[in-house]
Amino acid sequence: MIDIRSADSRGKADFGWLQSRHSFSFASYYDPAHMGFSDLRVINDDRVLPRAGFDTHGHRDMEIISYVLAGAIRHRDSTGTEEVLRAGEFQLMSAGRGILHSEYNASDSEELRFLQIWIEPNQRGGTPGYQQKDFGMAPGLTLVASPDGADGSLQMRQDARLYQLMLAPGDTLEFSQQPGRCSYVHMVKGQLELADSQLGPGDAAKVSELAAYSLRNVGREPLQALLFDLA
Repeated sequence: MIDIRSADSRGKADFGWLQSRHSFSFASYYDPAHMGFSDLRVINDDRVLPRAGFDTHGHRDMEIISYVLAGAIRHRDSTGTEEVLRAGEFQLMSAGRGILHSEYNASDSEELRFLQIWIEPNQRGGTPGYQQKDFGMAPGLTLVASPDGADGSLQMRQDARLYQLMLAPGDTLEFSQQPGRCSYVHMVKGQLELADSQLGPGDAAKVSELAAYSLRNVGREPLQALLFDLA
């Protein structure tokens, strides 16, 4: 079964300095039909004005992934970590028993755009952790996060895997889904044909009860997406 979530149907938030689109219920946006998918709880598409950002705030018991699409994030947290996360880089912050952090647009002139992703962990408490990496732009599927840190991926506290999908125009990839698992595909850019469904930027698809499905770039530009393999 394939269930499409169109970009235009997502929740919206406008704070002036922040424009956000919510794939799942978040903050003041509530939709009982979109509370998450398996252990995937949040995908926010955030645009932040120059010099603006999120003041210090806390999280616990959540795997928080940030993926920068444009600009740069200046990150600081209570573990002593201070980093700049640039376009193309992924960050995984394991909140564990509790962490405080702030995120700001690192530029004085350019807009920051990033995806904020929350995955519920399979263990509570534990020591907070921070990981950051640029996985490049290799074609096909690149493993970004996994429960065991396989292939140099970021290690998260959940039986889930996050892949970066890159396809040149006309290229097709077959994804095999293990029995009892499901997947979620979130489009970043380009035009995707997923089985018999068409997806554009910001669109997403919940895929369940399929042993395999095809992913094809039907556009004229390189395609970029995230694919979550979930229990």
